[in-house]
Amino acid sequence: MNKHERTGGEAVVQYLDSNLRVVKPGAFVRCGVTGQPIPLDELKYWSVELQEAYASPEAVMMRITGKAPSR
Repeated sequence: MNKHERTGGEAVVQYLDSNLRVVKPGAFVRCGVTGQPIPLDELKYWSVELQEAYASPEAVMMRITGKAPSR
């Protein structure tokens, strides 16, 4: 299977410093803060230390600060 072939459902991913490794193929991963599904093709933010993905920069800040950004 090449990287463009995916099965439906949630993928299992190992988050590396500048890359990721798909352990179990799938179409998406879940944001570690919001639980929102993130299509693998759109995944831009993750933590190597915590091994979790983030849907947005705001979700990253929520994880770092422990609170929602003020609007």
